[in-house]
Amino acid sequence: MLRLADLDFDYPDDLVARHPAEPRDAARLMVIDRATGRIEHRLFRDLPSYLRPDDALVVNDTRVMPVRLFGTKADTDAKIELLLLRARPEEGPHTWECLALPAKKLRLGTAVRFEDGTTAEVVDVPGRARTLRFAFDGPPEAFLAWLDAVGHLPLPPYLRRPDGEGDRVDYQTVYAAERGAVAAPTAGLHFTDALLDRIRAAGTAVAPVTLHVGLGTFRHVEADDVTEHRMDAEAFTVSDATAAIVNARKAQGGRLVAVGTTSTRTLETVARPDGTLAPGSGWADLFIHPPYPFKAVDALVTNFHLPRTSLLLLVAAFMGYEQMREAYRVAIEERYRLFSYGDAMLIL
Repeated sequence: MLRLADLDFDYPDDLVARHPAEPRDAARLMVIDRATGRIEHRLFRDLPSYLRPDDALVVNDTRVMPVRLFGTKADTDAKIELLLLRARPEEGPHTWECLALPAKKLRLGTAVRFEDGTTAEVVDVPGRARTLRFAFDGPPEAFLAWLDAVGHLPLPPYLRRPDGEGDRVDYQTVYAAERGAVAAPTAGLHFTDALLDRIRAAGTAVAPVTLHVGLGTFRHVEADDVTEHRMDAEAFTVSDATAAIVNARKAQGGRLVAVGTTSTRTLETVARPDGTLAPGSGWADLFIHPPYPFKAVDALVTNFHLPRTSLLLLVAAFMGYEQMREAYRVAIEERYRLFSYGDAMLIL
């Protein structure tokens, strides 16, 4: 049984990638064969040479929203930072559950004012979160347009820099389509349109699922017995078309290659015991940790993850804990760039 300390590792701060590779597919790719333990060092643009014509490559097409807002308390002008997590339409129009800094300043009834004059009021205090109702006229689409205009992308705090105009493009996958995420499915950031065209031209199917990534995906594990960790629920959709593509490819002997831990959790959530997919939508809270019997996913593209996270546990479950530790040791020794804007690994 793994303990929290088993998820620790040391890394030099200068290996944290604070900007993406340029172009995207110039990122490095560590290729690991689980059966032999062999490690190869390639570039991400070499990925097609490891895919087969009968494989299905599954990506998460969620789109990150600019949900980081800066305002002031209406009565004192004290600075307030909000991170909008989830719309709460059942509690009123333009009502959102948020994280707030500093949260202690936002009591029930507190008003927050934003630079353009728009205001919001705290209407509930559910635990550490805050629920705010925005004084905004118009349909939800108009509110989202307002967010696009005044909001900031919620870059990971360890980047230690404000978001810039370039992040509006860089922190989205090229296939991002369905709005709803508060963090990017980072393994997909390495793809370019041209690379995807090469993959399709070689016969590999590319199919989307949607998991609207929440902060819970990246939340640190705190329980010493890591199996006691609980995942936050995130909205997902697996379409009839994607399930049909994957099921047909697997019936032909092809592999299901998941791009990212979020795609993996979505696929395993809807996988039947025989490894086929059942289309559907709902809320995913599957926590994958060793030992976990994967039913659907045969290969995984993923980034290098922070210590003490559920993402690291998923990778350990997929490739084995000792093999994961060795891969991370090699990555640091070979100076791979780490975390959201960093390099990637392909686990076969």
